[in-house]
Amino acid sequence: MEPVKPVLPLALSMGDPAGVGPELAVMAWAQARDTALPPFVIIGSHAIIAAAARHRGITARVVAVESPAQAADVFATALPVIDVGTGNYTPGQPDDAGAALALASLTLATELTRHGATRALITGPIAKSRLARIGFNHPGQTEFVAAACAVAPHDAVMMLAGPHLRVVPITVHVPLSDVPHLLTTSLIASRTDIAATALTRDFGIAAPRIAVAGVNPHAGEDGRMGHEDRDVIAPAVARLRAAGFAAVGPLPADTMFHAAARATYDVAICMYHDQALIPIKVLDFDDGVNVTLGLPIVRTSPDHGTAFGIAGTGTARAGATIAAIRMAGQCADQREHV
Repeated sequence: MEPVKPVLPLALSMGDPAGVGPELAVMAWAQARDTALPPFVIIGSHAIIAAAARHRGITARVVAVESPAQAADVFATALPVIDVGTGNYTPGQPDDAGAALALASLTLATELTRHGATRALITGPIAKSRLARIGFNHPGQTEFVAAACAVAPHDAVMMLAGPHLRVVPITVHVPLSDVPHLLTTSLIASRTDIAATALTRDFGIAAPRIAVAGVNPHAGEDGRMGHEDRDVIAPAVARLRAAGFAAVGPLPADTMFHAAARATYDVAICMYHDQALIPIKVLDFDDGVNVTLGLPIVRTSPDHGTAFGIAGTGTARAGATIAAIRMAGQCADQREHV
């Protein structure tokens, strides 16, 4: 009989220590048994995580560990932290020292996962403006992780996923006025191809059903309300169908997200940020997960920011962090059994 291979933990980066990341990480561990979470290790500051637990009134034995393997051994009875530096816990008061800790946490968590020491990466929320002050030259964590994995930024695709909906925005953090000029048939087809491949590899959906939204009202009404749907999006859908994907569209976005419509597809491909994020946040605000598709590693993140305004007030909810940890574990399981 072959020996049982030990289960490696997931890596959870702490995020900005002045945000809600540290307290939500502690809350996730406190609820791990009730929510059936896989073992994880926090990459961050042992002192800050321990202070966040005390501040939130959570009884937790916070243990500094040297390796992910050691973290898996203690997870059932203690919250393991791989320490990247010390600092003061000052929720709601971000500073450059905290940004440096957040970057150190993200860097080590990414490297541990990239080298197979941890099974997946969950990134805590950061403040991009603070990181920029200390020399971080990426638009966000997605681009940082993609670069670390030698993946081109346009091949790292963001998907927001929750219990009721999965959405992929083709364009993300750009002005709405730029969207029509950025949309191309090749961009839509390639990003949808990456999304569909990931749904099979990471979510076990053998033949994903894809709904592609139009960009104009009523999907353009054959050019009467803009030409992009007819001239750019429709050819992309035709290209996807010719490649064997079960894709339909362009569809009027205002009729895509009610319950009966959602039952007909596995992912909605949207043309711009709010077209994707408004429905997912209406339906799955507390359980939404940001998943980066197209990477050689599994990476998820809770679908919210640092929330400096409520950090340390005792009102932050851990639902999205728990959902991100759970989804990362499920995707890692799926990859390991393919």
